Amino acid sequence: MTASVIPPSPTREEYAEHYAAALAANGDETIFDRAEPIGLFIEWLGDAKSTEPNDPNAMALSTVDAAGTPDSRMVLLKDVDAGGFTFYSNRESAKGLELAVHPRAALLFHWKSLRRQVRVRGSVEPVTVAEADAYFSSRARESRLGAWASDQSRPLDSRAALEAAVARESARFDGQDVPRPEHWTGWRVVPDSVEFWRDRPFRLHDRLRFDRAGADWTKTRLWP
Repeated sequence: MTASVIPPSPTREEYAEHYAAALAANGDETIFDRAEPIGLFIEWLGDAKSTEPNDPNAMALSTVDAAGTPDSRMVLLKDVDAGGFTFYSNRESAKGLELAVHPRAALLFHWKSLRRQVRVRGSVEPVTVAEADAYFSSRARESRLGAWASDQSRPLDSRAALEAAVARESARFDGQDVPRPEHWTGWRVVPDSVEFWRDRPFRLHDRLRFDRAGADWTKTRLWP
């Protein structure tokens, strides 16, 4: 084993000293009484908002390319409701092209401060034009200009080339509202399954998976 850089597994004393508060917060058995996952996810996201140092809505989005090779990257969750988990990006990016061919995805939320994670798997559908317009208009002007300037996922010669593209678009839209580019849109991951994981001492973790069953959900507690 290489690695002085890899921390050893914590001892009983280290659990008691460093992780007591988080582990106590993860001891509530009532999560296993829940009938559906979205309400529980929103509660956990609310907990993360008060503890994570930045971007509690960050999630790993995994897609597959034309060869079936998995591809993952961090994106930001921008909406969640009974319909699913929504994010936005460039339709011509790697993720956009992959979703056009294989409209299924997996999401992973990891809240390190809470010692919790949530896994989501499901089909992917585009948001409506109205939803994309509404979210795009809520973004900072500089972010909207960036959406026009960036040929996302394509080769870039230099930082200077990116800054020149932003300057060009800034001049083009000077004194005007910045509209949404047609290639900029959003997707909704409609979950087939949602799994909640939380840390408990000595790898005796809690796992709870919800699986869609028509309009309802089935629920399974899993071995750690």
